[in-house]
Amino acid sequence: MPGTGRQALSLSAFSAAYFAHAGFFNPFLPLWLKELGFSLVVISALTAVQSATRMFAPYAWGALSDHTGERVKLLRAGSLIALALSAGLWFNGGAWWLGLVLLLMFAQTSGMMPMTEAALAHVVSVNGVFDTKRYGRVRLWGSLGFMLAVLAAGVWFEMFGMHYFPLVASISLALLVLSAWALVDVKEPPHPQDAPTLSVRHVLRDKQVQWLFAAIFFHVLSHMGIYTFFSLYLDELGYSKTTIGLLWAVSIVVEIGWFFTQGRWLPRFSLTGWLVVCAAVMVVRMGLTASGAHWLWVLVLAQALHALTFAAHHSTCIALLSHHFPGRLRGRGQALYSVIGYGIPGVAGSVLGGLLSDHWGLGSVFWATLITSAMACACAFVVWKRQHAQNAA
Repeated sequence: MPGTGRQALSLSAFSAAYFAHAGFFNPFLPLWLKELGFSLVVISALTAVQSATRMFAPYAWGALSDHTGERVKLLRAGSLIALALSAGLWFNGGAWWLGLVLLLMFAQTSGMMPMTEAALAHVVSVNGVFDTKRYGRVRLWGSLGFMLAVLAAGVWFEMFGMHYFPLVASISLALLVLSAWALVDVKEPPHPQDAPTLSVRHVLRDKQVQWLFAAIFFHVLSHMGIYTFFSLYLDELGYSKTTIGLLWAVSIVVEIGWFFTQGRWLPRFSLTGWLVVCAAVMVVRMGLTASGAHWLWVLVLAQALHALTFAAHHSTCIALLSHHFPGRLRGRGQALYSVIGYGIPGVAGSVLGGLLSDHWGLGSVFWATLITSAMACACAFVVWKRQHAQNAA
């Protein structure tokens, strides 16, 4: 096992449990809300709650974990609170009630990944250098957890109905609590390379970092079409819940394959070069999803591109952010990735996508993400060009 043995193993298990919860919850939440009778606009607003919490919760949790070094204790507390809050899903008090429950619950879970990524980056770094091979070997367990959960949930809901959604939510969070308590509780010490003058504000003044976050923003905004509307889109086209689960699983299989072998591929280009490649492939993926969703083989091909549009892009971003936000800035750097990459575009993508789909149909969402993918590609090219010029100087 890579990293520091037991610590890396426990992080693998926690990642598997966290993404198993996400694999059940995120793809099927819109379908559960649809069964409850909510309109597309209300569904998009409720699914946007998770992204809304990513605008403040990750940075708050990340800053607290940076200052205390107590990432494991905070993960345990957040998972336990989320489990207790999930009981609110058992009561259908209408859109406002569900919105409040989701807000409070996601405020806990949305802060977990930045802390986990920060802890993992610390474990897999060798002499201060982020090891992408070791990172991939741990991170793939999260993808495996997601894949197994989305497959099992698709079959379960097909057989027994969506009304079991709250029960499975509580069960998945209970497993997350158990995995949090199994984490090796090691307080991260202060890093000797942390200079007193180094601050998040100082790092954010760097134009390279600004363009990087712009590229991340538009890239993940493009993904919001998949995260929020893909299941609804396929359901409207007549695909069964089992098929929907299988199509989600295709993306996770290739994601696992990438994480397992990325140590072989990532060294072939610079990290900023990979940023451009991933964005360019995203343009292709959104084009296929928008124009060819009536053909299953086209959807399979589009989902297979997830290896680059998500897995390669995610590892590239984690490595770049670990470089720009070292040591005790790491938690806040990863939190900014969640806020700028998943919080703001998540809210914008869900709300605007809901309005688009309400007026022009769900297919219009994917034509819109084709445009945002092109914008991500342009921003990524600027990052690559500035890095190339810096290296040549």
